[in-house]
Amino acid sequence: MTRIMVFGTFDMLHKGHINFFRQARSLAPDPYLIVSIARTSSVLRVKGRSSRHTEEERKAIVEESKLVDEVVLGDKEGYMDHIFKFAPDIIALGYDQEGEYVKSLTQDLKKIGLSTKVTRLNSYKPDIYKTSKLL
Repeated sequence: MTRIMVFGTFDMLHKGHINFFRQARSLAPDPYLIVSIARTSSVLRVKGRSSRHTEEERKAIVEESKLVDEVVLGDKEGYMDHIFKFAPDIIALGYDQEGEYVKSLTQDLKKIGLSTKVTRLNSYKPDIYKTSKLL
């Protein structure tokens, strides 16, 4: 089993997200997909606005996907504690994920003793399937 972790706000679940999950699962023959839901405080800090739904509502939305094996809430501060807890073999970033943790993710993983591979996934019709455009 290969533990693959992805991150996001997931204010809704659309075809772009489904493709994101499928791409992440395709990274290994025996995937176990862990989706980390951004905490409300993190969404506000990173995006400069609140999410439309609470973190628990967003978690419940993602839990309904059969492509996902486990859904967890991210850390309230920082991001390494829950990554360390789940020790993923692969972290798959979305094509547009940027911000406080992406720049130093590989170095931060090494600092805590994880040899997690970090990869970036492709976009899927971003002119149509992007949450900010659909809301």
